[in-house]
Amino acid sequence: MNNFLQINETTRKRLSDFLFILWAGGAALLSYSLVYALRKPFTAASFENAEFFDMDYKVVVTISQILGYVVSKFIGIKLISELQSEERFKFILTSVLLAEASLILFGLLSTPFNVAAMFLNGLSLGCMWGVIFSFIEGRRVTDILASLLGVSMVISSGTAKSVGLYVMNHLHVSEFWMPALIGAVALPLLLLLGWALNKLPEPNKEDIAMKSERETLNGKQRWELFKSFMPFLSMLFIANIAIVVLRDIKEDFLVNIIDVSAYSPWLFAQIDSVVTLIILGIFGLMVLVKDNLKALSVLFGLIIAGMIVMSVVSFGQQQLRLSPVIWLFIQSLCLYIAYLTFQTIFFDRFIACFRIRGNVGFFIVTTDFLGYTGTVLVLVLKEFCNPDIDWAVFYNQFAGYVGIFCCVTFVCSFVYLHQRFRKETGVTAPREETIEATPQNAITVA
Repeated sequence: MNNFLQINETTRKRLSDFLFILWAGGAALLSYSLVYALRKPFTAASFENAEFFDMDYKVVVTISQILGYVVSKFIGIKLISELQSEERFKFILTSVLLAEASLILFGLLSTPFNVAAMFLNGLSLGCMWGVIFSFIEGRRVTDILASLLGVSMVISSGTAKSVGLYVMNHLHVSEFWMPALIGAVALPLLLLLGWALNKLPEPNKEDIAMKSERETLNGKQRWELFKSFMPFLSMLFIANIAIVVLRDIKEDFLVNIIDVSAYSPWLFAQIDSVVTLIILGIFGLMVLVKDNLKALSVLFGLIIAGMIVMSVVSFGQQQLRLSPVIWLFIQSLCLYIAYLTFQTIFFDRFIACFRIRGNVGFFIVTTDFLGYTGTVLVLVLKEFCNPDIDWAVFYNQFAGYVGIFCCVTFVCSFVYLHQRFRKETGVTAPREETIEATPQNAITVA
């Protein structure tokens, strides 16, 4: 009888976890997918007949939106770190309404004045990732939930381009009104999903025991946390600047890098779907790795391998004679494994490994702020120093050097991580029973 009751309890718990993953993971995945519908469809347009005071109009529009993102991320370092759970849905509501209003202005205003509307769009959406992630962090199943949220970014980017091309080519909507039309469809669905996320229960005692309790951080606490891990975080932040810049160039100018006229408008969605399934499988399996240090080591191994492959493919594209489709698939897989590792499960595991009193939002928003600042600087330099750049050649050279640089940086970070853990705990490898918060290994930033 006792065995039967124990089996029943185990089954009930597994079913409860499965239903929670469907609820939380599904809402997180779909909600951020819809954020892309408010942000990225304009990248499907080429804006060939528009210009901004003799500058490439699309480059200027992209810079304008990213500048809004940069300002939003800078504000978000404080805002997301200190955001209380009861304020999250109100923040989502305000953000998406402002985003759709900016897209309507983009269609209403004439060029070049509508460029300012894209700044407002970036400003309104820049903190959405951090807010959505705050609903799912610090849980036993965060690895699975974060992987679902993370792959939404991969599949949604290609889908946004494909939908944008479809709306322009088949519904004959202008490239200036196309973003507003897609955003209008996405907005009510996004608000519904935000409401569903807001109804999620808070992490329970079992979640806290495994992943540590998540807390807000004021300015002094954020600075103390950064100082405590300054060498490690500095290397990660610098490497992520290069990754974010490369990812933004690929996403925003892919139609300039590859001749899309030779392919179906749904090609991007198809490639990103395959990449999504692979990354979802890899990240989902991380839930089986209970040991936080081992999980971080596996993640470092994945991103270092990805950076090596990306460099080889970028520098050797002509010698390898890869088709544009195969080249795009490999680039997307290598780049997104690295990018999404730091956007999803890495810092959640990092906090749990060292029992840090804080939240993932601080790390992600800081990473994004630095990365998007780098994107703006690169695009501005490109526009003023070499406006007629060959995007395909530029991207391959840039990707190759980014891969080499990040590979070296991540190897150094990996070594530091293990040395720091050994110093904190006095052991070479953690066990589940050794990661409980104790005066010896709990990092306090108060």
